[in-house]
Amino acid sequence: MAVPGWLERLRAARKTALVQDGKRKIHYLFEDGKEMAEEYDIKTGQLMSRKWREKNTLGGSGKWQIEVGEPTSPLLGALESELITESSSNPVFMRKDTLSSFQWRIRNLPYPKDVYSVSVEEEQRCCVIRTTNKKYYKKFSIPDLDRYHLPLDAAALSFAHANNTLIITYQKPKEILAAEEQLQKELKKIKAANSGDGDCKTQ
Repeated sequence: MAVPGWLERLRAARKTALVQDGKRKIHYLFEDGKEMAEEYDIKTGQLMSRKWREKNTLGGSGKWQIEVGEPTSPLLGALESELITESSSNPVFMRKDTLSSFQWRIRNLPYPKDVYSVSVEEEQRCCVIRTTNKKYYKKFSIPDLDRYHLPLDAAALSFAHANNTLIITYQKPKEILAAEEQLQKELKKIKAANSGDGDCKTQ
């Protein structure tokens, strides 16, 4: 069965935990050298952010790639990103999950709801956002479904529009809800360092 494959990778990874600012921060180091960092709300167990980093061609650490959570502010970036910054009126695409669904928000989309269509492309394993006025087009995948080798289900997809923001929701399948529940139990077993305690504790 495919589902334990990703769970087993998470279990086998070297993990460190830190509790800080009401969040439980988990850092994973995988056998292939990839790193993943996640932040969870301590009270709700809600995933707040997830980012990935792999070694670059010279063996040093590459840049963090954000999968879930707020995009990095250009002000925090390197010099080149300060020289060329995107217009603040451009659409901003980000993922912000809930406990029961994957969710994406695209800010700065002022068009009414009937302009948008959101569909599933099963063969390409992605979702597609289109607008009838040809002003916005976006393809995006759901890495969680890929990691668990689960099919995309058009019935799980819905969207809403409010305050110039398009909100796309994909209900998590039961396999992922069960796997996330198991993972949360495991993460709670890791002894977490509190901020100010020095180094993170490692499992």
